[in-house]
Formats: sequence, structure tokens, C-alpha cells
Amino acid sequence: MLKIDPKEPIKIYTIPTCSDCHFAKRYFNEHQVPYVDYNCEENIEYAKEVLELTGKQVVPTIVIQDKVFVGFAENLNEISKLLVG
Repeated sequence: MLKIDPKEPIKIYTIPTCSDCHFAKRYFNEHQVPYVDYNCEENIEYAKEVLELTGKQVVPTIVIQDKVFVGFAENLNEISKLLVG
């Protein structure tokens, strides 16, 4: 299992109406993976960060240490391998 530093937890950029975002947060909660939720609808700066990270405005955008994932469901296998092994 990837050791997630509590000082630098996973970042997940979301909006409240995104079902893939809810799925990702539920997955992290079920696996007790610490994360910080950045709501792009509440703070435009978070949306700008997503654009800088990915060149797109797509949520969820998930940052695990130095890896950036756009979308959760389509990246679930790779994310699971990183977190669970």
C-alpha cells in the first residue's frame, strides 16, 4: 500500500453534482485513504488549478503525490494498484 503522508493527503477536485466524484470519495472513505476535497464550484481558484494541472476542466481530477488522474472510474485500476497494491 502506498503510504499517504497525512501532511500531503490525496487531492480531489470535485463539483457537488458529479457522480464520479462521489464514487471516488466513497472509495477513499471505504479504504480509509486520507484526502482533501477541493470543490471547484465553491472556489474558482480550484477550477484554475485543475486547468493548470491537466489543460482541461474535468472533474474529478485526483492528485496522488506526483501523479495526476483525470476521472476516477476510468483510472480505478491504476489508483487501486497505487493505494492497495
